[in-house]
Amino acid sequence: MHQKNIIYSGKELTKDSKVLIMLHGRGGSAEDILSLAHHLDVKDFTLAAPQATNHTWYPFSFMFPPAENEPWLSSALDVLKDLLNDLLSLGVPSEHIYFLGFSQGACLTLEFVTRNAARYGGVVAFTGGLIGDKIYNENYKGDFAGTPVFIGTSDPDPHVPVARVYATSNILRSMNADVHEKVYANMGHTISHDEIDNANKLVFNKQ
Repeated sequence: MHQKNIIYSGKELTKDSKVLIMLHGRGGSAEDILSLAHHLDVKDFTLAAPQATNHTWYPFSFMFPPAENEPWLSSALDVLKDLLNDLLSLGVPSEHIYFLGFSQGACLTLEFVTRNAARYGGVVAFTGGLIGDKIYNENYKGDFAGTPVFIGTSDPDPHVPVARVYATSNILRSMNADVHEKVYANMGHTISHDEIDNANKLVFNKQ
């Protein structure tokens, strides 16, 4: 099970902070994903990067039945819920809380925010989709109330079918998220400069 191990960077955390929660991919680390912040317009943010135990949030593909990724998936979601509750308890409003993830971290980001929809500052998913062998609509509740969301992905991608990205975008839109997805032909499993530009324009610079 995951330990609650949050690496902080950026501005000191206070109730007046804007906070970006950053989730690394399989085999990555909190330090890896924090380094991405140098390319994002988040110099005034507190950065919070949870570290997955053994560098993976769940053992199998996100397209497997969720039960096969337990108990790790639920444990990962609990880490995020605890972190979110800590921030809210400190007095940080939800609209000042942002989420970002890459690959497995993007899937976990999308799964968490869609299970806990609210008016967040914004959500960025670099190559990800909702988790499961199918879409489990009964897991998703709440109202994003216009939260800006950017999802970027490659077509094809070796891990994330583009059909799941589109299905994910549609679910979020149905919950009143302001979703922009962009599909890049043959980009590969990486983060492109154009994705960074879109994240900055559509999420971090959007007031």
